[in-house]
Amino acid sequence: MKKFRLFWKILRRVNADKIIYAFIVNLFIVALVITLIEPGISTYGDGLWYTFVACTTIGFGDFAAVTVIGRVLTVYMVLHEILLVAILPGVIVSYYMEVIHRREQESVTIFLDKLERLPELSKEELDEISKRIKKII
Repeated sequence: MKKFRLFWKILRRVNADKIIYAFIVNLFIVALVITLIEPGISTYGDGLWYTFVACTTIGFGDFAAVTVIGRVLTVYMVLHEILLVAILPGVIVSYYMEVIHRREQESVTIFLDKLERLPELSKEELDEISKRIKKII
């Protein structure tokens, strides 16, 4: 649960949550339209099932779009899902790399600041710097 909260926090921070909301809304709307126009899909539950199966590219074959509009909507949802799957990992990795870069910059800045004040540092601070250098080497 903690990892999911972190994941969701990252998505909200970079505004990728809007992509997920748009996908969910589109899923329900397309399922409704598919239910209304496709002769082989008679219930809303079947429309949701068809749309979900199409988006996951499983394609069980229990339902199929036969109208032009149904096929176009299916392609639209599949492309939307592919973009969603392609964008989210990139956004998360990019955010994570940015956080790591900032932390590295902060620690380098602190380290250089201490080196500039070398004559003023206490024995403990000098020992700490010595240990850090030994770790690097």
